[in-house]
Order: sequence, then C-alpha cells, then structure tokens
Amino acid sequence: MRIGYACVNMGLTNRKKKLGGPITTSRTARKATWYPDNYQLLGERALMNATDLLTYLKWNEEHGIKLFRVGSELFPWHDHYELKQLPQYDEIATKLAEVGEYAREHGHRLTTHPGPFHVLGSPNPDVVKKSIIGLERHSEMFDLMGFEPSFENKINIHIGGMYGDAQATADRWIKSWMSLSDNLKKRLVIENDDKPSMWSVQMLYDYFYTVIGIPITFDYFHHSFHPDGLTEEEALLLAATTWPDNITQCTHYSESRREEKRRSIMRMCEENNIDFDELDDWPTLGKLKKDWLKIRVQAHADYCKKPIDTYGLDIDIMLEAKAKEHALFESMKINKEILV
Repeated sequence: MRIGYACVNMGLTNRKKKLGGPITTSRTARKATWYPDNYQLLGERALMNATDLLTYLKWNEEHGIKLFRVGSELFPWHDHYELKQLPQYDEIATKLAEVGEYAREHGHRLTTHPGPFHVLGSPNPDVVKKSIIGLERHSEMFDLMGFEPSFENKINIHIGGMYGDAQATADRWIKSWMSLSDNLKKRLVIENDDKPSMWSVQMLYDYFYTVIGIPITFDYFHHSFHPDGLTEEEALLLAATTWPDNITQCTHYSESRREEKRRSIMRMCEENNIDFDELDDWPTLGKLKKDWLKIRVQAHADYCKKPIDTYGLDIDIMLEAKAKEHALFESMKINKEILV
C-alpha cells in the first residue's frame, strides 16, 4: 500500500535562491511570450520541468514516498502543439525515459489528473476536440517514460456536467472515449463528484463501468457530499470491483478546510476563555469566524488529521491536502498501522 501527494513539493518549490532556487515541474509561460510558435521557450520550460521531476522522485525515494501525481503543466500549453514540434524534444524524451526507469526501479507509481475542462461528454464538439488533444498529451507523457499502457499509471478525470440528461451525456462521453488512442483508453479512469447534481460512484458504475469497463477512482471526501444511498464502505468496495485484479486500486483522500479552520478557532477560544457564540463581540476573532463561514464546504484542508479507513482493502491513497508533502508526513504518522 502506498500513500502519496500531488504535483507540488512545497519545500523544493520554495527553495531559496542561495541554495539553487526553486525545483518545480510546473514552469510555464504567458501566452503572449510564445504564441503562436515560439516553441523554443516552451521546450526550455518543459526540459527544466522534466529534469526536476526526476529530482522530485529521488527526494520522494529518500523520504519513503512511492506514489506521486505528475502535474499537467509539465509540458506548458501542451494542447496547442505536437510534442515533437519542441526543439528540445529529443532531450526531453531522454530525460522522461530516465524518470520512467527510476520509477520502475524503485517501485514508484506515477499518476496524473487533467483539469476539469477535459469534458468528453460536452455537447460542444470544439470542447470535446480540445479535451481529447489534452488527454492524449498526458498519455504521450507516460509513453515517453516507457510505461506500458495500464491503469497503474492512471489518467484521472471527472465526467463533468450532465447537461440536463445523464443518459445522453453518458452516451456522448462513451462515443468520445471510443475515439481515443488505445494507450489512453488503457490509462483513463473516472472519479466521483462532490455535488448531488453530478456523478456519484453508483452512477459512474451504472452508466460507464457496465458499458465500457472503465475503473472508478473513489474519492472519500467527494463521497461525503454525494453518497447516493451508499455508505463509504459500500462505495469504496463497489469502486474496487471496477479495477483489474493485477492493478492496485488508487483512491483520493482529503478533509474539510472549513472543519479544519473551525478547530483552529475553537482552540483559540479555549486558550482565551471565550465562548464560541460570543466571538462576534471580539473584533479579531469575530473576523476569523466570519471568514470561516465563507469557506466553501467542499474546499480541501491543509492537513488530514483523521485515520483513513480502507475497510480491509489493499489500496493506494493519493492525499489531496494543500500542505502537500508536509501533510503527507503527518498522515503517514496517523496511518502508520495500515502502511505497514
């Protein structure tokens, strides 16, 4: 069982200039600086990102971390060009091959999570076309790392909206899925949503898995907002049945930022002997309470303070906490029994 973090290593990204400056995999460029065809600049950024990705993996290995989500910014503006158009393509390909070799040698699992604008079920053909291009670029990235196409290196997306008709949206999504490359199909997985108007685990199972056999990524936090009649255990186990026997199910875990802030305010109340209901009478603490109430209920916390219940399953867990590797270290301590 592996537990990992997503995209950014805060310690390396914030490294001071006197120590060599930031180490990051998300260098990009303003569109005005490269559009329409300054691929030299984009290639320079992509090569630096690929180089630092290997540094990330070596840092993860030193700290016992075997699961990592690669950010979508590795190739800046990747949906506007073919990767081979980059002048540094051969150097980038060589570096990503090193990344893949290192990951395989040390048992690291790499995944990615393209953004919410990748909507294969959109009624707008232009949106679908751009979505496919973006997803194919993510799959090409894993190809360059030398990974055999499989859900081990999952490309995780959400279905998106239902546009007033779940079945029609699912039909469009599946039609788009049929047009994807074989390599991408063998990596693409879908995730449950955190709004009742969108896709639950049960709906993903009924509308997609039963038709095309696509695995479902179970998100613990999202399920708490949209259980659709299933307990957490039932939803996790249902999602588990969609994964091939030879691939470890990969889940997402996070906690409530609003609840995290509430606990912080309660601690301050206790330290200052103030009743929570009287905070409005205290200007500074009263403002904290007002700010707390503005936090979106689905927002992710900086840290995860609860034990994770795997219900006896051997699963991988991607921690989606804002404090990144710092939150991961805390969660590893809390969940040390299931990580043995």
